[in-house]
Amino acid sequence: MARILIMDDEEEIRSIIRRALTMAGHEIIEAEDGAVGLRLFQASSFDMVITDLLMPEKEGIETILELREEHPDLRILVVSGGMAGDREGPLADAVSLGADAAVAKPFTVAELLEAVDGLLARD
Repeated sequence: MARILIMDDEEEIRSIIRRALTMAGHEIIEAEDGAVGLRLFQASSFDMVITDLLMPEKEGIETILELREEHPDLRILVVSGGMAGDREGPLADAVSLGADAAVAKPFTVAELLEAVDGLLARD
């Protein structure tokens, strides 16, 4: 399946995403923030990045902008909390600045898998 890099400072969220996507057949690598994630990304190849927005060291928007500049075809999914249903909030900003899709925390495994499968299926 796909090789996916997860960037989130919450270990519990990374664990939920890792378990769901591993069961779906994906290979998962984890990073606790954008700075670590970008180093991992530069050292290897990934089909998709899933990133939080609010993280220490390097936050999600900055991470998305750096990834998008060098990898325009990379699939990027944003997961972040406290913004469900906000059409003008940080999730919408992340999509307008380069993320391909966004899922609000808390999310269901079905919502996560639907977003990941949709992005991986695109040409």
